[in-house]
Amino acid sequence: MIDRRHDVRPEVSAYLKRIGYDGPLDGSAAVLAELQERHLHSVPYENLDIVRRIPLSLEVDDLIDKIVVRRRGGYCFELNALFGWLLRELGYPVTDFVARFWRDEPTPPPKRRHQVLKVEAGGATYLCDVGVGGIVPRRPIQLIEGLEHQQGDECYRMERDPYYGWVLSELKNGQWCWLYSFTEEPQLPKDFVMASYWCENAPDSVFISDARAAIRTRDGRKTLAGKEFRIFTAEGVQTFTPQTKEEYDEALRTHFGIVLDKQEGDA
Repeated sequence: MIDRRHDVRPEVSAYLKRIGYDGPLDGSAAVLAELQERHLHSVPYENLDIVRRIPLSLEVDDLIDKIVVRRRGGYCFELNALFGWLLRELGYPVTDFVARFWRDEPTPPPKRRHQVLKVEAGGATYLCDVGVGGIVPRRPIQLIEGLEHQQGDECYRMERDPYYGWVLSELKNGQWCWLYSFTEEPQLPKDFVMASYWCENAPDSVFISDARAAIRTRDGRKTLAGKEFRIFTAEGVQTFTPQTKEEYDEALRTHFGIVLDKQEGDA
């Protein structure tokens, strides 16, 4: 395989530095897995711009500025759009799909409001996703029905449904539960604009009420729900709620690497 490291554009190099990857770029499945895992450990999932009523842009240049230059995070339509761009720049064939997110859905079936990636590598086809705030596969999942993927304490497999298509399932308490589903209809970048607009503005959108953030760590994960920070490790869960804006901003910076731009009216 050809290593593309010396042929990449400066924006790609900056993105790779953002996720802490300095290894080979040979288009292999092993490198794909490493890129996804490092991304999940480096770039937080977060909806802070939505909560602050700052309109999102799904244009690649704007996503590079937000996620790479300003070292922010994003949600699925931002994170998977930019990760898909990175993979294409590195020579991976990538197809975008739109998915239904079943986990914690109060009124199933869920809407199509999640973006996922189909990626070809090493003669195999994989599902890649860096855009979920909850626990999801840290490494790509091969698109083979019934093949179980044990990843640490987590286990996943792909199932097939005659109506909903591919279904990513997770093993919880001895039972397989649907996480999300998608059909194999390729989507264009503009196809996600309307779904993202709904997520940003609809009164019943789960994204507009409370601040959310999440990132993988070596020992577990860190999350933000509203104003409560949660640190998950093998020893248990530590929670705390900052009492001032200064403490909140410092916690965002310390635990997620997020520094919010000042808005008009901010102190």
